[in-house]
Amino acid sequence: MSAPIDFYFDFASPYGYIAAQSIDELAARHGRAVNWHAIVLDANFQSLERIRIPNSVMRSEYILRDVQRLATYMDVPYKAPSSLGLHTDQAAKIFHALKDRDPALGRRFAQAVFRAYFVEDRNIAQDEVLQEIGRALGIEAEEWRALGHEGAARARLKAEIDLAEARGVFGSPFFIVEGERFWGNDRLPQLERWLAQGPY
Repeated sequence: MSAPIDFYFDFASPYGYIAAQSIDELAARHGRAVNWHAIVLDANFQSLERIRIPNSVMRSEYILRDVQRLATYMDVPYKAPSSLGLHTDQAAKIFHALKDRDPALGRRFAQAVFRAYFVEDRNIAQDEVLQEIGRALGIEAEEWRALGHEGAARARLKAEIDLAEARGVFGSPFFIVEGERFWGNDRLPQLERWLAQGPY
């Protein structure tokens, strides 16, 4: 099989959520797998590109309307969360712990977290919300306590973020295939053409 697509996202990103609903299907059309990577685009994220989108912009009337418009265009369920810009470190740590053991389970967890935030308007920064998602996926309470709370989980997330920075990732969603980088949902047609016909 050809090289996989690396898909970088932040659980707080509505654009990342929308991309998550289509990237696997897009990749499958071209015989590619997708490696999902949860990152946290907070003030400590220091991409080589040094691009910053201020929180005020992400909360602006334009962005709120743009996300709703894009979700409708992509036929993706969406409800604007009442609390924007939540901290997603814990969700990202748990995602990687699950993904490292079972990539399919990690992906189901990610989709459930996205749905909880961007469809059900639940606070995914609250551990009890994440626990409820875990229970629905069959994760027992004893197993859950070990997820995301160990030093190894913090180190794992930091390593993921460090690698993303080294690869020039600076936003969500962000895609890398065969060394070529694509930022944003509006680049998905370009990504698909790359997959279909090769480098430009």
